[in-house]
Amino acid sequence: MRRRGGRDRIVAALAALLAPAIAVAQEPAPANTLMDMRRQFGACMSERPIGPAGSRATIVFMLKRDGSIFGKPRITYSHLEGDEETRRRFLDEAERAVGACLPLKVTPALGGAIAGRLFSITLGRERPAQS
Repeated sequence: MRRRGGRDRIVAALAALLAPAIAVAQEPAPANTLMDMRRQFGACMSERPIGPAGSRATIVFMLKRDGSIFGKPRITYSHLEGDEETRRRFLDEAERAVGACLPLKVTPALGGAIAGRLFSITLGRERPAQS
């Protein structure tokens, strides 16, 4: 009769040894270009709720050279649908979504280029087309 306990312990030990390497391999590389930064930020923002159909908000913010936010994001434009509570919640969630996706991972070279620059993003969802 064969015992499986030894094999299970070996597999568990290998998994524990390889876990840090696997975690590092799954982390995205730091952005080196504005396009890389846009993809990194866009991927994070696509996971966030976007509110009721027809609502939109443009948020302007500045970044530090380490990819973190400088100051507080500002909403410079909004077109909001729904009642007062729904509109307020959408704007709060939009600001939180931007903050949740920062800091971005950037290379030192890109960090020097983005430091103090204004960036803007428009969040929202179009109304479905009426037939």
